[in-house]
Amino acid sequence: MRISLDALQILDAIDTRGSFAAAAEALHRVPSALTHAIQKLEDDLAVTLFVRQGRRAVLTPAGRLLLEEGRHLLSAAGELECRVKRIATGWEHELRIAVEAVLDLNALWPLIGAFYKQMSGTRLRLSTEVLGGCWDALATRRADLAIGAPGDMPPGGGYRTQALGRSQPVFAVAPGHPLAKMREPIPAAELLKHRAVVIADTSRQLLARTAGLLSGQDTLVVPDFAAKLAAQVAGLGVGHLPLPLAAPEIAAGRLVAKRTTEAAPDLPLHVAWRSDHEGLALSWFLERLGDEALRARLLGEAPKKRATRAGRSPSR
Repeated sequence: MRISLDALQILDAIDTRGSFAAAAEALHRVPSALTHAIQKLEDDLAVTLFVRQGRRAVLTPAGRLLLEEGRHLLSAAGELECRVKRIATGWEHELRIAVEAVLDLNALWPLIGAFYKQMSGTRLRLSTEVLGGCWDALATRRADLAIGAPGDMPPGGGYRTQALGRSQPVFAVAPGHPLAKMREPIPAAELLKHRAVVIADTSRQLLARTAGLLSGQDTLVVPDFAAKLAAQVAGLGVGHLPLPLAAPEIAAGRLVAKRTTEAAPDLPLHVAWRSDHEGLALSWFLERLGDEALRARLLGEAPKKRATRAGRSPSR
């Protein structure tokens, strides 16, 4: 067979990352190895799979067809690998976790550390997703567990969920931006006059979603919340930011929080997983994600104080 799973994985990484160098870094391989693998595949199939557009490697129509069909094979192979492992031991070979970008990923490191101390043999793979990306990751089986999947689940069912909480978005602009001095609440007609800094939905197959964006508004699309924050501090656009991320910049005077007439995009967030997935690693994470303190840290909220008797402070 001329098409291997390894070649399809390389193809997917190059398309996702945009270049051979970035794909090599993601796959922990040298760029020359990827170049050689793609050239061999092109020679074997007698087709051109990529063309160069500046620094980006862009799929040809033939390459796009191969990747789209090949992703089904990659998903099936990964699922088969996990199923064999689960049948043999009850523990997944790999647990893929998609995390909504509005959450504080740092809150998961102690949990993952605890998992590694108690368990062995299950590999973890984390990804960050935006808007419908968590649902898309579950739907396409790129993820087994989604933390922070926002809004309604996709049609068709097949998912189970637990409520996680709500994000805390705040509309913020740079102090020198024209909206910074405007009287509140700022009407939608004024917002439309100014560029919004947005992060693109990471869905691959499901319909992309938007939040907090007005129809017809000019946009600057950035890759993540760190870039969105930096762009808004630089005065390149406006938009909603998670309050824990924006609060230090607001306190330092590098951003100004403003009220608008438009409702803030504070969608409910869920812990979600496929109903047909059974595995001890998934169960381990689901049990611990029910902890209120962990959920508060993920949402960037201050932990709730324990109730005390007669107003007395808890003993230390």
